[in-house]
Order: sequence, then C-alpha cells, then structure tokens
Amino acid sequence: MDTPLEATITGLWQHRSGLLPDASNLEAIREVVGLLDTGQVRVAELANDQVVVHEWLKQAILLYFQTQPNERIEIGPFEIVDKVPLKTGFEEAEVRVLPGAIARWGSFIEPGAILMPSFVNIGARVGSGTMVDTWATVGSCAQIGRDVHLSGGVGIGGVLEPPQAAPVIVEDNAFIGSRSMVTEGARVGEGTMLGAGVILNPSIPVVDAETGEEVARGAVPPWCLVINATRPRDFAGGTFGLACALIIKRFAPGERHDKAALNEALRSYGAGL
Repeated sequence: MDTPLEATITGLWQHRSGLLPDASNLEAIREVVGLLDTGQVRVAELANDQVVVHEWLKQAILLYFQTQPNERIEIGPFEIVDKVPLKTGFEEAEVRVLPGAIARWGSFIEPGAILMPSFVNIGARVGSGTMVDTWATVGSCAQIGRDVHLSGGVGIGGVLEPPQAAPVIVEDNAFIGSRSMVTEGARVGEGTMLGAGVILNPSIPVVDAETGEEVARGAVPPWCLVINATRPRDFAGGTFGLACALIIKRFAPGERHDKAALNEALRSYGAGL
C-alpha cells in the first residue's frame, strides 16, 4: 500500500459487508472524501497516455454512501435530504458559480472554472478555465480537463462501480457540443471538438471519414472535429443505421478553433456545435 490511509480504506472495503459506522471508520472515510474535495487526490489520471484508476478512492466514496445517514439540509427556501452535503467555499477557491449550479462535497473545482446552472457529482474533477454550461451534468468521478467547454445539456456520465472501472476523461482544450452524451468511461482527446448530439461510449465506433476505417471504440483521438453519424448494417428485418462518431476534420496540435469556420464546416454536414 502507498499510504496508511489507503491501507485502511482497502481493509474496510474487504470487510464492507459487516462494516459498522463507528467513529474511526467514519473518520478515515471522510478524510479521503475531504482529500478529493480539496483536489489533493484524484480518482483517475493519465500516465503515458493510459488511464490509471485509483480504486481505493472509489472504494472510499462507496463506503461513504454505505455508512452515512441521510440528513436534512435547508438552503434558503430549498430542502435537501441527502447523504452528501453541498460543496462550499467557492469565493475563496476563485470559482464562478451562477444560481442553480450544484456541486457535491467530494468534487474538486479548480480556480477559474465557471459553473452555470449545472450539476457536478462526488469524485468528479473540473479543471481551471473550464465552463460547465447550463444544464450540463458531470457524473461521479468524471475527469474534465482545463479550458474545456461542456455546452448546454451535455451529459458526462459517472461511474462508481466496479471500483476498477475507468471514469469518463475529457482532456484539456476540448469542446463538447450541446446535448452530447459521453458515458461509461469514454475518452475525448486533447483539443477535440464534438458536434452537437454526439453519443460516445465504449460500444460506439469512432470512424475516420477520410478512410472509412474504425480508429477506436469510445475514444476520440486528440485534435479532431467529430459529428454524430450512422453506419448501415444489414439485419434480417432490413438495413438500419447504427450510431458512430465520425471524424470529419483533423486539427494541428495546439490549433485554435475558429468557431465560425467550424460551424460553417459542420453545416455542410447538417450538424452544428
């Protein structure tokens, strides 16, 4: 084990079926969630371009839910009954938060991020300069990079179980178009732009429009422009279009996105941002 705290959580997890919410157990579990809340640890990260999941941190979140009672919380005229309190201290953290934005304790929002009326779940991480736009959702343990734009209504899926499962990763400088859904541990590479309504998960093929080749499943390479598309597949009852994510443009690494030009390009394919 790397730390005594990790060893404690792993031991509690191994005996979770008979776990009692005594003071020492609760203290260790809450300490880990507090470390997530302040950004001192993170559920997943990239190392040599591979996603590394720190399972013990997800175990701590699951143990927190197992051991914590529901509590009544009043915020102005609103009543909440939940196991997880809301995140606080945004002013000190230099995070801009608009009315209607909700982030749960145990999520980490870097200084300079902007939360429109949106939701960020426990274990998630949102990078500096990122905007979580109106009605966008960042699911549990999702890792959102810096200078990302999650457009209105975007759904970033969460994953807690099993603990070894990789969360969604959206890398720096990415743009996720309105109403897109990125779930089940999918990955969006640095600088990539997803057009409106793109569905991305491990069962969705990512196809290069220039070659027609499938380059991955549920993972979009860096510096691409991607739209929602379908591929014909023959079944006994006929030919049907099955969803895919189609790469229609490649950017040079570090290339600034000209939104007007991109919208024009997308319109030629009947898509948009």
